[in-house]
Amino acid sequence: MIRFEAAAEGGSTEVLIGDIAEAANPVREMARGMPLPLVTDERLLSLYGDLLRELFAFEPILVPEGEPAKCWEVLQRLIERFSELGVTRSTAVITFGGGSVGDVTGLAASLFKRGCPVIHIPTTLLSQVDSALGGKTAIDALGQKNLVGTFHLPAMILADPAFLDTLDARQMRSGYAEIVKYGLIDDVDFFSWCETNGAALLAGDRDARGTAIEHCLRAKARFVGDDVRDTSGRRALLNLGHSFGHAIESLAGLGCVLHGEAVAIGLCMAFAFSAASGLCSEADARRVRDHLDGVGLPTSLAAVGMTRRGADLLPLIRQDKKAEAGAVNLILARGIGHSFVARDVDADALADFLSRAP
Repeated sequence: MIRFEAAAEGGSTEVLIGDIAEAANPVREMARGMPLPLVTDERLLSLYGDLLRELFAFEPILVPEGEPAKCWEVLQRLIERFSELGVTRSTAVITFGGGSVGDVTGLAASLFKRGCPVIHIPTTLLSQVDSALGGKTAIDALGQKNLVGTFHLPAMILADPAFLDTLDARQMRSGYAEIVKYGLIDDVDFFSWCETNGAALLAGDRDARGTAIEHCLRAKARFVGDDVRDTSGRRALLNLGHSFGHAIESLAGLGCVLHGEAVAIGLCMAFAFSAASGLCSEADARRVRDHLDGVGLPTSLAAVGMTRRGADLLPLIRQDKKAEAGAVNLILARGIGHSFVARDVDADALADFLSRAP
């Protein structure tokens, strides 16, 4: 069992990586003999409900699978159920699922009685390596990804790689895009590790999965620690590929293109635009594209049925949360492992790039 504390301004998160049975004691201690609300979906409850009941008592609250969970109706339903179950400000709410379950439940927990603790038990690769940590909560609204949300640090994360055994291949690849991101931000050696081990990780190698989960969560803890509310620019680097990616998700229709698939395309676009702007080499942009393509992730708009729709992304990018006073801010790169916040990007150059994006 790997155990460490992700310290951050305003609180900290206890992170445990390994067999869920070995990590159950902290949950039981927080429960203090009472069943805790556990938010999950019907499929996961049928797969793992009996296992979880052997470890701790809980009261299940079911939400839709995937992106449809991130809506006003589900948020309201969760808050209603918390009230019906007598949740207090000290009652821990458990999330069991992927990033969408964690996002909407984290938002509900942050709002209910002005905040109660959250325990994330992530079951997807994307949530185990990225979204479970950091405290960002959200629902989608008005056709925009994560438009409504708060910052609410989880008290605990229990990441068991065994849960990935029932994840389908497409979802695994989606999560892998977030792993690659950490190498591209500021760790070229980890990107090289991905090039060597990515295929084995996706094929089921437990050691490779465990290594990636620990590396990414420790890296995210480093970015989040001194910039929890994403104001200084340090945490913003975690959005490499995401301004393009979120726009792709919105344009396609939320839930039609998986988040990691959109991020993979976004990473390629960020490096291609960096190369077109003379910031990094064409060779680096090609290396990023070749690796993501090699593991089966989409690397162009055409790959997700959006051929020549790049120009339609610009208005959505302008609405991105990183935009300020009409200026477009992007995370770009001076090479693999050398990303930075590019402020007030030349809108004409970006528009021209997007109009030509395949």
